[in-house]
Amino acid sequence: MKKILLSSILAAGAVAMYSACSDDSPSPLTPSVAASSSSVDWFVSSSGVDGSGDLGSSSSVAPGSSASNSSSSVVVPPNSATSSSNGGSSQSSSSVNPTSSATPNSSAVESSSSAEPELGADGFPTLESYGPPPAEYTKDISATAKRGWNTRYWDACKPHCSWLRENANDVTRADTSSDVAYIADYGTARNCNIHDVEVPTFTLGDVSRAWFGYNGTRSACGDEKEKGVFTCTDMAPIAVNDTLSYAYVAGTADSKCGKCYHLQYDGHFANEMENNPPRETHRALKGKHMIVMASNIGMDVAGGNPNLPAGQFDLMVPGGGVGAFDALTVQVNKGRDFNWGAGFGGFLTECQNKLGYEATLVAYQTCIKDMCDAAFGDAGLPNLLRGCHWFADWYKAADNPTYYIEEVECPQYLIDHYMSRFNTTTQTNIKKVTDWSTYKEGDVLDTLHCWKAGEAPPENGWTNPSAGCDVK
Repeated sequence: MKKILLSSILAAGAVAMYSACSDDSPSPLTPSVAASSSSVDWFVSSSGVDGSGDLGSSSSVAPGSSASNSSSSVVVPPNSATSSSNGGSSQSSSSVNPTSSATPNSSAVESSSSAEPELGADGFPTLESYGPPPAEYTKDISATAKRGWNTRYWDACKPHCSWLRENANDVTRADTSSDVAYIADYGTARNCNIHDVEVPTFTLGDVSRAWFGYNGTRSACGDEKEKGVFTCTDMAPIAVNDTLSYAYVAGTADSKCGKCYHLQYDGHFANEMENNPPRETHRALKGKHMIVMASNIGMDVAGGNPNLPAGQFDLMVPGGGVGAFDALTVQVNKGRDFNWGAGFGGFLTECQNKLGYEATLVAYQTCIKDMCDAAFGDAGLPNLLRGCHWFADWYKAADNPTYYIEEVECPQYLIDHYMSRFNTTTQTNIKKVTDWSTYKEGDVLDTLHCWKAGEAPPENGWTNPSAGCDVK
């Protein structure tokens, strides 16, 4: 399949609210055109507002060179997917070999052979094909590491880290000063349409023959709803074995997208007191380990305190609560009248309200899994059901458990399920799409031929001095 040719340098992006989920209200930010594309000055401009009220940040620095693709259609990315096993919609997927993808910062990746990895039904390499995880992922860090705690959520919104960097002061998302820096930060986090098919994280905006810029694909948590984009469901937690799991989290406002952390659970919980001791669920989780990757950043995620200096991570787990925004009810299509549990706390909080706070581990597990089955059993999105059951079975239905934490190199599994397969550089020539709900695996995406300032194709002996695109 063809890949889009993307080159040169750009720093531009769409804004997401600093919360665990994007509020889908990006500000119009436009970098000024400098003589050299190696430096970009930022200023606020109304020129980023498109005709539909889509306030994507934009750039007048051209994507690529004058050799960019002519106005055409391309198939991106090199994905191969199959329908879900229960006959539902296609699952987000890629057939890219994870051991050969650009991962310059990953030295602690799972061991692997030179053979092509075995692909699962979703088109991704199977978890087993990555080989055994490094020993450091399950080493005892209790003597040296700080302590923090987990909350939980799954609002299904476009992840914060799926947006391009907002401006020069935004240090949370991938560095867009160069393509090398962008890939070193693992670029933008994947996002999917309502059918769980991966789509671009950003495209061209409303371009003209004398101007162009980029828009982030719009979150389903905004007005777009089913036409917008969601968290890809394969970002749900997954068990590597009985004592190790991989997952994604929302970090604090000073966290960094694409960073990974080793969590070692200690059998306690955040609001523990003498008259409020750990439950059976917390004790059952003690000694287990998780490697988590930050795919969201949130101002509502708490920083540290004297007892738990590492602060909070909001664990992304289906059934964990739809939160303040909520695209999950749109994606699963059961509406707000369905019992989604507490908005903050989800199925476990609902089960605690039903059973009390002193119920047995088995009682909580049974209650949660019943809710998982009712919500996701017929949704055609098996990753949501798997992740929801994981919370009951592997995570032991632990409510806001505490852990020891240290930063580690990311496992290849988390990298591969994080990195956008479309937006592999800071630029794109993919034409804007307003309704992603109709996109299917392998569909051809329209592209435009764009150019840098001064490189427009001559027209009747005159060359347009501005950056722009070849639009009819």
